[in-house]
Amino acid sequence: MRQAILAIAIVGLIGGVCLGEPAVPSFKKVVLTEKFYCEGAYHGDFNKDGKPDVVSGPFWYEGPEFQKKHEIRSVEAFDPNGYSDNFLTFTGDFNGDGWDDVFYAPWPGKDGSWYENPADKEGPWKAHLALKDVGNESPMWGDVDGDGRPDLIYNITGKLGYATYDPAKPDEPWTFHPITPQGNYQRYSHGIGFGDVNGDGRVDIVESGCWWEQPAKTDGKPWTKHPQKFAEAGAQMLVYDVDGDGHADVITAWHCHIYGLVWHRQVRGADGQITWQQHEILPPKPDLNSDALRISQLHALDLVDINGDGLKDVLTGKRFWAHGPKGDAEPDAPAVVYWFELRREKGKLVRFIPHEIDDDSGVGTQVAATDLNGDGVPDVIVGNKKGSFIHLSQPSK
Repeated sequence: MRQAILAIAIVGLIGGVCLGEPAVPSFKKVVLTEKFYCEGAYHGDFNKDGKPDVVSGPFWYEGPEFQKKHEIRSVEAFDPNGYSDNFLTFTGDFNGDGWDDVFYAPWPGKDGSWYENPADKEGPWKAHLALKDVGNESPMWGDVDGDGRPDLIYNITGKLGYATYDPAKPDEPWTFHPITPQGNYQRYSHGIGFGDVNGDGRVDIVESGCWWEQPAKTDGKPWTKHPQKFAEAGAQMLVYDVDGDGHADVITAWHCHIYGLVWHRQVRGADGQITWQQHEILPPKPDLNSDALRISQLHALDLVDINGDGLKDVLTGKRFWAHGPKGDAEPDAPAVVYWFELRREKGKLVRFIPHEIDDDSGVGTQVAATDLNGDGVPDVIVGNKKGSFIHLSQPSK
């Protein structure tokens, strides 16, 4: 059953400044569909009207009402006892024509394609094979090489890396850049993140068991590996300076099919060496007889400033039926969506304050946020086995 919040999760030492009591937004749920098309939805401006739209599964939905939908590819609803062929979704102008296109990350280990926006014409979009063997259950979308375009961060069989695309050559496959030697990476590997861990101005890549330092010159050789157990099985791993000390920290689900939400504080020694201190936001081993908040299957995370206080908050929730109605921990517990508000207070502790957005939608293997209704507050987009939903921010009380 859903657990009541009896206490605030308080973790980590800082020397920051109290930012007061920002308003807490409420959210209104918009049901796009109750059919299971995908486990990852996203956003873009697909008709170039200056208003954000939403893509979930085979359709894109026109903002700001999100009532009119348009078909991108063939429509197939899936059985929630099984899986879809669309685990995550990302957008970008992949052919340089000025129109937002859609990349569908497939079932792990399958091939991924991008779909070309027909420039305001109706009908299915043209598919382009982008990548073969897109492994990992939580690929991420971010600029690793600093060229101003997002890259897909994932693994193929045996190697972790990232893929780049060239808008000038839209018909060519994307290029995978391995950053590791041959290893134990496989299609269902868990946990990837990116960010400048060591403060050298270059984007590094983190995974559940280590972080990889990007060299000054990427010449195809493996990056430098720094072992650290951040998680048993992460999902999207967030790199952010939680405590305001100028060093990047790591936020992650401890085990995305069981329990736990933690952050690792980066500590610098006198010699400049990096060590880590783990702090719990939600315990990896909760007391199942307690009424304290617990959420199982935290299989999707995003980092976004929900309340406009200048600090990034953690957006996450329960992946409903990750392995069906009898798999994983508490599969039939309410499919909640939460944001954990980051507070920094001078001379006190970092606090992550949980706020419920919804208790009957959950997340998939992806959760996304952007300002859809133009009020300056991020809204939440999810697609999963319960359907596809938007949570629109409402005026603060």
